[in-house]
This record gives sequence, C-alpha cells and structure tokens, in this order.
Amino acid sequence: MKAGILGYGNLGRGVEAAIARAEDIELVAVYTRRDPASLTIATGTAEVKSASALEGGKEDIDVLIICGGSATDLPEMTPKYAQWYNVVDSFDTHANIPIHFGSVDAAAQKGGRVGLISCGWDPGMFSLNRLYATAILPGGHDYTFWGKGVSQGHSDAIRRIDGVEDARQYTIPVEAAVERVRNGENPEFTTREKHTRECFVVAKDGADKAGIEEEIKTMPNYFADYDTTVHFITAEEMKRDHSGLPHGGSVIYSGETGANGNRHVIEYSLKLDSNPEFTGAVLTAYARAIVRLNKEGVTGGKTVFDIAPAYLSPLSGDELRAHYL
Repeated sequence: MKAGILGYGNLGRGVEAAIARAEDIELVAVYTRRDPASLTIATGTAEVKSASALEGGKEDIDVLIICGGSATDLPEMTPKYAQWYNVVDSFDTHANIPIHFGSVDAAAQKGGRVGLISCGWDPGMFSLNRLYATAILPGGHDYTFWGKGVSQGHSDAIRRIDGVEDARQYTIPVEAAVERVRNGENPEFTTREKHTRECFVVAKDGADKAGIEEEIKTMPNYFADYDTTVHFITAEEMKRDHSGLPHGGSVIYSGETGANGNRHVIEYSLKLDSNPEFTGAVLTAYARAIVRLNKEGVTGGKTVFDIAPAYLSPLSGDELRAHYL
C-alpha cells in the first residue's frame, strides 16, 4: 500500500513514524508547501516533493494522509485532494464537522475515491466509544475529560501575548469530578469544575509578568472560565521539562438497565507520551481501511463511525478471529 503525507509538522512526523512500523504500508513521498530542498525527512526511501505535484491526481499513491490545521488548511485541502486520491484528515473543529463532511463527500463521490475526516483520538477513538456506550445503554450520561496534557492551541494563544517568549499549557482533569462520574453519580458540572489549566511561561527580558499573568487568566474562550495557574520559568527549564507533547484523557459513560435501574459505568482512557505520534498512528490505521474499502468499490465521505474494525488491521479475518475475538 503506497502512502503520501501532505504536511511535515508534528503530525506529519507522527504519521511517518507510524508508517515505519507498518509492514504493509510504504511511504512514497512527503508533500510540502515549503521548498522541498529545505526539508529532511526520516524515511530514506521516500521522496520530498512540492505539494503542487499532487495536482490532477498524477501521483502514484493509494492514499494521501493530510496533516494540516483545522482552522484554514483542512477545509480547503481535503475536498481538493479527495477528488483525486483516497484521503484521511484529522479535522477537529467539532461544530464544523457536518459542513466539512459535505464538502469532502461531494469531492470523493465525484472522483470515485474515499475521503475520511475527523480521524484521531478526539474526534476519532473517543467518538467511537461515545457511540458504543450510548447504543448499549441508551438514555445515560457521557463525560469527556482531557489531560493531563499539552494543549497546542492554548499554548499558542499564550505565546501571542506581548512579552511572552515561549509557553506550554497543560489541561488537567479535576480528580474529584472524575471520581464522581466513575461512581455513577451523573453530576452536572460547570466548565470550571471539570478541568484546570496550568501554564508555564518564558517571559522576555523586562516583560511585565504580572500583566502577562492577568491577560492569561482573563482570556475569553481559553482561560477565563477555568481555575488557571501561571508559572514563570527560564528557557532552559522549558527545554528540559516541557519539550514533549503528552496528552490523553477519558470518556466515561454511565447508564442503567432493567426495571430496577441497575447501574453500569463504561470507561475508555488514554495516556499518551506523544499526542502527534498517537494521532498519526490512528490516521495510518484508517488510511489502510479506506484503501481497502475503495478497492471494494466504496466511494464518498466517511468518518470513524462508518469503518468496520477489521479494516483497520493488517491481519486476515481468520487471524483476527483466532487471536482477538
């Protein structure tokens, strides 16, 4: 199976690492909007090409894994390339998923390809577990907790503040809230009661640290609704202690069965050393699936809800039944 990667940031490198571990998938090329000569990749057998090489569907690849941002890249890129290639992306702006799906579905149907959107761990694996739980225990309550982990979007928001040299923001679940959900209490939470935010900031020389802290804690849509702690550290401490991109979280669902209201709690949790590498691994598994589906004659837009689990694995049906069922 021949794969291409479009974009070579943290996520693109994560996909490359996943493909390197997949015996049935070969990375043919990394496509970039930068000067290809300026890019060095880890896979010695793959080429680095300009994104313009993808125009018209001329590249000899079975699937294109698109590693762009959800704000501006993916709404344009995924429908564009879905007319020529089987594509998979990690679009994560939940409110705009229906619109994005419609655009990708139309393009993929037109080109006879499969376009799978919103693949990763949330949306993605967490979405599947929410669906499984609500199907099995209708009428229950679902809760999603994120972290402890680095929020790249929130970290970037801090870095845009005047006087900030560098920043990392960790999203942290409130343990008391998690335990109440695990106990099946079905509580109603405010935003502040579910998560806290912890910020590590490198300030520029002479910067107003008190002003920076106030601007962080009062930032609407990011920090104002949360209990937020700000730590000022040195660049050396940042590099030493906060250079990784860990993340994770839990989907917890509680529901009842029977006339007597027997209670049940379903929980799916992730603890990730590297958010982009894990997300890249999920994208790679689903890339395998959509190539298989397309070879069977399937076309159009898809999400993780539409893909049978067996299509994700390189193992045969006999092997899966013998070892995992």
